[in-house]
Amino acid sequence: MDDPEFTKNTKDKNIRKIEKLKREKNAIILAHNYQLGEVQDIADYLGDSLELSQKAAKSDADVIVFCGVHFMAETASILCPEKTVLIPDVNAGCPMADMITRKGLQNLKKKHKNAVCVGYINTPADVKADVDICCTSANAVEVVNSISPDISEIIFVPDKYLADYVSKKTGKQIIAWDGFCPTHADILPEHIMQQKKKYPGAEVLIHPECTPGAISLADKVLSTGGMCRYAKECDVPEGMIIGTETGILHRLRKENPKKIFYPASEVAICQNMKKITLAKVLKALEEMKYEVKVPEDIRIHAKGAVDRMLEVGRGT
Repeated sequence: MDDPEFTKNTKDKNIRKIEKLKREKNAIILAHNYQLGEVQDIADYLGDSLELSQKAAKSDADVIVFCGVHFMAETASILCPEKTVLIPDVNAGCPMADMITRKGLQNLKKKHKNAVCVGYINTPADVKADVDICCTSANAVEVVNSISPDISEIIFVPDKYLADYVSKKTGKQIIAWDGFCPTHADILPEHIMQQKKKYPGAEVLIHPECTPGAISLADKVLSTGGMCRYAKECDVPEGMIIGTETGILHRLRKENPKKIFYPASEVAICQNMKKITLAKVLKALEEMKYEVKVPEDIRIHAKGAVDRMLEVGRGT
């Protein structure tokens, strides 16, 4: 069994080393809301993937340590190509992003030649390069509503559940790619019903990547950034049931110590998001690995899709 005192001393030592290396290398640490608590606690900024990439682009840091999954580090590279972007675990991928390929998208576009293609930010860089406009979970409705009513076909990749939610909110017919987030799909309606029965006065906040059945039980459908803002601004005495990856509970409880938060499901854990540790952050800074760099030809086209999204709405 680990010695708690030894573990704490090692952790404190690693934190001091990380802080020293940050100063020496002019680095900042960005951590997604689903990261381990120990990683969130050393981050300069917390947020969702686009929010963090925007922080990276505005920063005067030379080195960005992105604690998230691979497509997120790619997005940072797209927005700030002059900076060195590191991901502490090269194997931290996103199953949903991996469900869509550039070739698959190109084949779908050939079948619907007049369609406008909307790409969720949770896609690989080369897929972003082939969409017309990107979106986040927070601004997907706004982005789709911005498309001319003269356009009869809208392709949405890769999340079929977010596409379903957007279609219902906008009234527009969407051609959805058959992808999904396994973690959010694991949040079942019965899990939410169990929590509602256990905590009858609590509000249910659900991420739009969840299934339609889960979303139908929500009081609010919000992105991770939206959940964090809502938790700060609203007083819900009986607590909030949080329908997204459980890592966000660390941030919610830390920022709102007097408020109560329950997971919608204890099984909603993304193992990829948990691959990055304090020790790996330290190693990334010590050895300057693993760098994520998007090829310039792909970067330019992908940035165009992201920029068009930002012209519509910056929701996170």
